[in-house]
Amino acid sequence: MAVLINFKICDNAKECGGIAACPTGALSWDEENETIKIDNDKCISCGACERNCPIGAIKVARTLEEFEKIKEEIDNDPRTVKDLFVDRYGAAPLSEFFMINEDEIESKLTDVIVLVEVYNDDSIECLLKSIPIKEITANMPSDTLFYKAEVSNNKYNVSDFPSLLIFKNKELKGIVNGYYTNNQKEELINEIKKILKD
Repeated sequence: MAVLINFKICDNAKECGGIAACPTGALSWDEENETIKIDNDKCISCGACERNCPIGAIKVARTLEEFEKIKEEIDNDPRTVKDLFVDRYGAAPLSEFFMINEDEIESKLTDVIVLVEVYNDDSIECLLKSIPIKEITANMPSDTLFYKAEVSNNKYNVSDFPSLLIFKNKELKGIVNGYYTNNQKEELINEIKKILKD
């Protein structure tokens, strides 16, 4: 019957798994408006988009009753887009504040702790599924710096993108390879602590 998207928790990205999974084109990317577009005339209620949304933002209503219930849940969801759109590890960068070019990494190193997330387009995940940067650095020294750099070469021998390069006193202390979901936040923080302890 119809597809509904809770844009309070959806990062509205071109790389949406729901778009990729839709067999009829009911979900597509609108280049002009830079948003996910829904054409419910094409929807066959197969649920592929819903199954391929890692955060549950996409719902398929098969009856008018289901549609009304889902719409009410979305309308009553207390979360806001403002809560969603904060820079996060493993997600697309949102602000220029954290962004540097890969050739700038060395110039950003100081005598404090510097964390540099290196990523490529294939490693981008949903915002809601990813860990906010401020939560990663919350218990670190207040002068800790965090940057994000899209990389094309693998100068640091990263085995999986995204990865976190951990520098202290201008020296690379270690690398945390791979993506960590919001549910794995403590695991990521412990990996960072372990590297900095050595």
